[in-house]
Amino acid sequence: MVKIVNENEFKNEINEGIVVVDFFATWCNPCKMLSPVLDELSEEMAGKVKFLKVDVDECVNLADEYSITNIPAVGIFKNGEKQEVSVGFAPKDVLGGKINNYL
Repeated sequence: MVKIVNENEFKNEINEGIVVVDFFATWCNPCKMLSPVLDELSEEMAGKVKFLKVDVDECVNLADEYSITNIPAVGIFKNGEKQEVSVGFAPKDVLGGKINNYL
């Protein structure tokens, strides 16, 4: 999973294909619970889906641009366009199902 540090890097990374974005904060306990779930999905979907992490405290403008007001939030992007955002912890099968809808 690639950690994004600025807006330009984010725009370049989401530009092509299916991209799953973990909007998180280091102090957020549900975010910490979600991280291993996304790591597993990232390994299982390698080559088909790109996974990114965005720290909302470091990238405030991105959180604002995509209306991320609660975390954890998982955004699914297709060719640079936001498709959906899920807020809160979700089990692997639920997130995997949502991602598979875009493959």
